[in-house]
Amino acid sequence: MSRNRKRSANVPFDYRGLILGLGLLVTGVFGLLVLLTPLGGKVKNGLGELLGKRTARVEKKKGREASEKVQLGEQLSPLEADPDPQFPRGTLRPLSDTNIRSLSKGINLKVVFDAEQGELASVERDDDDSYVAEYSLKVRMPRPATSLSELALTSPHLMEVFPGLREMIPRAKVSAWYRQLYANKAARLKSDVGRLSAILSRHNFYDCETILNLRSEVTGQRLFLMQAEMDVVSDGSDGDRLPQMPEAIVNSTNYQPFTSYRWRKTGSTPNPMIAGWENRINNAKKELEDPAVGQDRAAWLRSRMKMLETGVADMKFASFLIAEYDPFIVIPVNVVKDRRDPYAPNIGDFAIVLHGRVAYPAIVGDAGPTYKVGEASLRMAREINTNATPYSRPVSDLTVTYLVFPRSADDPKKAPNYEYWRARCEELVNQIGGLGEGVELHQWSNLLTAD
Repeated sequence: MSRNRKRSANVPFDYRGLILGLGLLVTGVFGLLVLLTPLGGKVKNGLGELLGKRTARVEKKKGREASEKVQLGEQLSPLEADPDPQFPRGTLRPLSDTNIRSLSKGINLKVVFDAEQGELASVERDDDDSYVAEYSLKVRMPRPATSLSELALTSPHLMEVFPGLREMIPRAKVSAWYRQLYANKAARLKSDVGRLSAILSRHNFYDCETILNLRSEVTGQRLFLMQAEMDVVSDGSDGDRLPQMPEAIVNSTNYQPFTSYRWRKTGSTPNPMIAGWENRINNAKKELEDPAVGQDRAAWLRSRMKMLETGVADMKFASFLIAEYDPFIVIPVNVVKDRRDPYAPNIGDFAIVLHGRVAYPAIVGDAGPTYKVGEASLRMAREINTNATPYSRPVSDLTVTYLVFPRSADDPKKAPNYEYWRARCEELVNQIGGLGEGVELHQWSNLLTAD
C-alpha cells in the first residue's frame, strides 16, 4: 500500500486537458458574439472580404411602422412585407399601359432587367456603366414569293383571272427592286433605331410579298408583278375638271395639289388650290415685315415662299390627277425614275389591280417613298372598300396584286379617259394570255363633268 501512494505522488500534473477545455469555452463565446452581436456581423463581413466573397448582408426585420400597420389592419407594401426582395432576372414583358410598349409599333418588345451587387452609391453614381439600358432591334428579312402556290396564298384567284400567268410565273425572275425595297427599309430602321416613335412599324416593314419580272414567250410582252397591301393617297387637283374644292383642303398645309402624272392645262379655270397657296405667301410676307422675326425664322419663311411660288406657277401651267376621282396606283420614286430596267414601271404606264376576283384598270399616277409599296388613289380604295378614307386603308393584308405593263405610257400625257384606259389595259392583258372565262375588267364611271 505504501509503495502505491509514493508512486502516485511522483506523477506530474497534466495541463493538456485544462488547455483544451479553456479553448472550447473561448470558441463558444466567440461564436455567440458572431451570431448575436453587431460586432460579430462586422467580423463575419471582414472574413468574407478576406476570402474574396462580396455577399450583401441584409437584416430582415420589420420596422415599427410596419408593425403598426399590421396592428391597424392596413395592407403592407411589397418592400415593407419583404425588405430584401429578390431582383428579377431574364425576360420581362412590360404592362400593356406602359409608355415603352406604346412606342414599339408592333415590335415584340422584350425587356431584360438585371441587378448585381456593386460599390458604394457615391462610387456607382459616377460610373457610366453602373446604370445602363441596352436595346437591340432584330429583324428577319423576308424572302419573295416565287412559285404558283406561294402567289396563290395571298391571291387565290390570280390564275383564274389571268390564266396566262400559269405559263409565265415558273420562268419569272425576282425583281432587283424587291431586294432594293427591303434594303431601303433596313437602312431606314438603322437610321431611326434609337427613336421608337419614328421607327417603321412591323406592319409597314412587311408590306410587300413579292416583286417579279415576267415575260410572255409568245408576244414578248413584259410584266411587273407586285403583291402588297393597299394604303391610300389623297393628293391632286385640276381646275379644268374640278374648279372648286373644300375650303379645308384649299387652306391645308398638308394636302398636295400635285401628282407625278400631269398634262398641260387646256382650260382657263384656275386651279382652286392656288388661292390657298397665295394666302400662305401673303401671310409669310406679313410676318417678314415684323422686325422681331429672328434670322432662322426669316430664312425659313423665304425658303417656304419660294417653294409656294414655284408651286403656284406649276398649277397655272399643268393639270394633275385627283385621287378622290381618278383610279391610279403609286410606285416608289426610285423605280419610276429608272430608265435602265426594262421591267421598271414609269409614270403613266397602264396597270391592273386585282383584289379578289375583280380586276381594276388603272395607270401609274404618282411616285411614293423608296421604302414603301402598296398605295392607290382614294377612288380606287373606296371602290374596293367603301369604308376607306385618307386615314384608313382599304386592305391591310398582302392580298392585292398589282400588274404593270412597263413602257406602255402614252406620250404626250392627257386628261383621264377611263374608257380608253380600260381598252388599253384589255389590249395589254391580251398580250399575256387574256382574261379568264367570264372575267371582265371593271368599268369606271366618270364622277366629274368637264367644263
